[in-house]
Amino acid sequence: MTLIAHLGELRRRLLRVTGAVILGAIVCWVAYPEILDFLLRPYCQVRLNNPSNSIFGQSCELLVTDPMEPFGVRMMVAGYGGMTLAMPVILWQMWGFIAPGLYPKERRWAVPFVAIGVLLFAAGLALSFWSLPKALDFLVYIGGPDLVSIFSPVKYLGFVVKMSIAFGVAFEFPLVLVALQILGVLDNQTLRNGRRYAIVGIVALVAVITPGGDPFTLMILSVPMVLFYEGAILFGRIRNRRLRAKE
Repeated sequence: MTLIAHLGELRRRLLRVTGAVILGAIVCWVAYPEILDFLLRPYCQVRLNNPSNSIFGQSCELLVTDPMEPFGVRMMVAGYGGMTLAMPVILWQMWGFIAPGLYPKERRWAVPFVAIGVLLFAAGLALSFWSLPKALDFLVYIGGPDLVSIFSPVKYLGFVVKMSIAFGVAFEFPLVLVALQILGVLDNQTLRNGRRYAIVGIVALVAVITPGGDPFTLMILSVPMVLFYEGAILFGRIRNRRLRAKE
């Protein structure tokens, strides 16, 4: 393909991704009340366990101080929700764009690539949502009993979104390592030799990408990423043995 053809292909892929995101955003706009109730559950759990830290008691309302804030919150939920629902399409279009540059034996990984990518992203979101109450509990009460927490919708939902994206993207880590080994860009021996450096790098990266910075979140995301790294090494070993056997 020529450069113009590549740009045309990229344009078509981006238009499909944009359409999928817009469609997902419309769905999330309609289902906004249910989505907001779902996103408020970690906050409500913290409030229920410690009602004395809020002027609202056990209630878990968020404080709005700007007339435009409710509209902005709904747009935020619809936008990020649309991207989440469109994730299968996004991954498929990514693979479709790079597939022409691959050998036929490498293209057979298309369906597993997309399916595993979606499952890993969903697993990251689930782990993020499970860890949110504990992270919020730490952040709310680390300042002491004299500080009363009153969250605005934008601040709270921004925190939730950043946590979710950090976990979801981090869970794509093993897929990247496996893909690089399949494409021959990364050698399995290199992964094994750099294991200790990788562990330190993973912990440092998690500390940067997670918005809370609390030790619980740091541990709960670092451990799976280290296990993913070991899993990628194991995959490479098994794959190399099979290639040697075929030779």
